[in-house]
Amino acid sequence: MLFDVKEYFEEINPELKFSQYAALKISPSQQHKSKMEHKYAIFVLGTEIANAMKDVDFTSSNRISARMKELAEKTLKEMDTQ
Repeated sequence: MLFDVKEYFEEINPELKFSQYAALKISPSQQHKSKMEHKYAIFVLGTEIANAMKDVDFTSSNRISARMKELAEKTLKEMDTQ
C-alpha cells in the first residue's frame, strides 16, 4: 500500500524522488529479500512519504516522519546484529 502512495506522489509531482528508498533497490514483489530488509524499506519509504506530505499537513507529517525514521534506524540495527 505504501508503494501505491509513493507512485501517487510521483504521479502528481514528477520532480519528487524517493532517493533513499530507491537506493535500497527493493520492491514489495521481491520475494528473495529478507523480511527484515522489507521491514526496513517500509520505514524508509514511510519517512520519505511523510516528508512529501509536509506541504499538505506540516504538523502531523513531521511526527510521522520522525517516528518512521526511528523505526528504520531500529530495524537497521537489528539487521546489523543478524
